Amino acid sequence: MESYGLLIILPAAFLLDLILGDPLFIPHPIRWMGKAIELSEPACRKISKNLVVSGIFFAIFLILSAWVITFLIVLIAAKLNPILGIVVEIVLIYWCISVKSLRKSAMEVSQLLVSNKIDEAKEKVSLIVGRDVEKLAERGIVKATIETVAENLVDGVISPLFFAIIGGAPLAIAYKMVNTLDSMVGYKNEKYIKFGKAAARIDDIANFIPARLSVPVISLAAQILSRKGLHAFKTAALEGKNHSSPNAGFPEASFAGTLGIKLGGPNYYHGRLVHKPYIGKLFGEADIKHIKKACDLMMLSSILWLVILLGITGLSHFY
Repeated sequence: MESYGLLIILPAAFLLDLILGDPLFIPHPIRWMGKAIELSEPACRKISKNLVVSGIFFAIFLILSAWVITFLIVLIAAKLNPILGIVVEIVLIYWCISVKSLRKSAMEVSQLLVSNKIDEAKEKVSLIVGRDVEKLAERGIVKATIETVAENLVDGVISPLFFAIIGGAPLAIAYKMVNTLDSMVGYKNEKYIKFGKAAARIDDIANFIPARLSVPVISLAAQILSRKGLHAFKTAALEGKNHSSPNAGFPEASFAGTLGIKLGGPNYYHGRLVHKPYIGKLFGEADIKHIKKACDLMMLSSILWLVILLGITGLSHFY
């Protein structure tokens, strides 16, 4: 894709997400990816007695398939009509972004908590987090919501746009397959500890650079919103590695530093208590008002990231 095309495609895709979000009545490739993963898993498990080997083939096959199919769709559309090719790329990249739906989900949890509907809030937050929610009190629900907003800023905005600017819609869609694989099979439980290992490691590699690039972006947004840019950056630098994930701790620490709250800590996953270190361990506890602040920080960070990428693209076009 030519750089001048990106100057149209990226903001159009971003704007489309802000307007439409993720309506259930529109077919979504992420759901198709989930179905492809479910259908492929049984056959791929039989490839080798070594489940790690089977998992490698499984992950690579699905990621390459996503890239090839998207590449062909974009190529055919562009051959039929250049404008159609641009429209198709806009729609495909829009499908990779999740700003509006992330904010909407988080704010719905906040509203339920304000109304003291704890059980409904648990049910809602269970749709956007991987941990067990049954034992969570209000503060735990708030913390889980803020953590997922921070993590999904990378998964749903920073990384997709990062890969879109490098390789257009095909690479952005391939990234979303990586992300979807990790969310479905990248668990350290008996079923997936071996078979899902490759998917989890590929996701770690894919998000390594975007997660770290998120820190200065979040810090800039924090400075604009609350003059807490230095707090965000310092907390990420000092405590970004305090997480079981090699990547998730960096945006979480940036959010913790901005909001002045403690994140992380022990949680239950699949019925097992997992002892995770705290992030922002010297800060106070999170409460309901911090959910909206986290959403505002996510929104501004997303816009700033788009502007930065467009600036880089524009400069590369002229020079």
